[in-house]
Amino acid sequence: MEPLTPTRRRFLGCSLAGAAWMTGVAEMLSFAAAPPASRRPRGGTTKSIIMLWLAGGPSQLETFDPHPGKDISGGTRAIDTAVKGVQLAEGLPLTAHEMGSIALVRSVSSKEGDHERGTYTLKTGFRPDPTIVHASLGAILCHKLPVAGADLPRHVSILPNQWSARGGYLGDQYDAFRTGDPAQPVPDTQSNVPTWRDQQRMKSLDVVESAFARGRKRRVEATQHTDTIERARKMTSSEQLKAFDVKDEPLKLRKAYGEKPFGRACLAARRLTEKGVRCVEVTLGGWDTHVNNHTSLPPLIEELDRGLSALVRDLRERKTLDETMVIVAGEFGRTPRINPAKGRDHWPTGFSVALAGGGIKGGTVLGATDPEGKPIKPDDSGAVKVGDLYATILTAAGIDPAELNQTKIGRTVPFAEGKVVPGLLRG
Repeated sequence: MEPLTPTRRRFLGCSLAGAAWMTGVAEMLSFAAAPPASRRPRGGTTKSIIMLWLAGGPSQLETFDPHPGKDISGGTRAIDTAVKGVQLAEGLPLTAHEMGSIALVRSVSSKEGDHERGTYTLKTGFRPDPTIVHASLGAILCHKLPVAGADLPRHVSILPNQWSARGGYLGDQYDAFRTGDPAQPVPDTQSNVPTWRDQQRMKSLDVVESAFARGRKRRVEATQHTDTIERARKMTSSEQLKAFDVKDEPLKLRKAYGEKPFGRACLAARRLTEKGVRCVEVTLGGWDTHVNNHTSLPPLIEELDRGLSALVRDLRERKTLDETMVIVAGEFGRTPRINPAKGRDHWPTGFSVALAGGGIKGGTVLGATDPEGKPIKPDDSGAVKVGDLYATILTAAGIDPAELNQTKIGRTVPFAEGKVVPGLLRG
């Protein structure tokens, strides 16, 4: 079928239709421009980060910090790992086998026990502040590290909840690109009309936008609208988009990751980092176990065990673990005391974060929680503040955590407030 000669009505209709589709894609993107050469990092082995986000606050006692035989365990048993003297909770046998590549920080302490505020703190390194929105870890990496030839968004959130990572003061262009189960196509990346018609719509849109831009050049440039649309089109036509499709991987590997959304998302995260994506956040929800903690957790722990262990092993076998850091965290931990509903409540004062790859010293366990359940306050000796974790992770990526950035209102803020955690990084 030959293209129609546009009448005025068709011209406007096609322009609006084309704008609607491409704007939908553009609004989802978190493309970040390449950082100027003067701001590029000094070094560091970490080039990408995969954050496995355990939404709701995972129990440290049923995962990375068991206390078998103590009252606080509630009967949870422990298993040995590949590292002598280090134990995990009984539901993590596959992860236990990979412990030589994993470091555990068991004394993380925060002042935020609310889900939203705790999420903000663990994803930015700062407590919420009404005068500023801090940049998330992924946004900082995209801002500071080179583009690396990626046509894709360089900050991606798979299976996100309502609080996916934000660009904060660095700008909305660093917000995470949100997408769902990799078993499904990435939404809004395919036009619903033939190619010739899509091209005609974009030509018509260019005419409308050019007319609108006359006399408004600075205002139009400030919105970065044209640049975002162009990047969106580049993504939707790129072969790299196939990185989201895990069906290209061998069946044996897909089964190793777990044939559920979380496992598929972990596998997609590995594929995306190989294409130059700087940060992929994979969410596994359901950890808010105020009720029936011991019966609610086993299915989640099994998913985590398969996805985490397969990801670490896969990266190591592909020789990309040294440049890809895996972080496992939630907004806080759970109380040592089991409540009357057989659950555990919010506990920000003494919980665990697991890390692997990217210069992390595997087989390491730092900090300890009290076997009787005494809280660890952020200022206590041995406590690891969230800001300390951020300073360590950014240092591993060759980014100075103390570097000051100026917000739009002229306020200066560092990337992180904290010190590198001793013994967590190799060398």
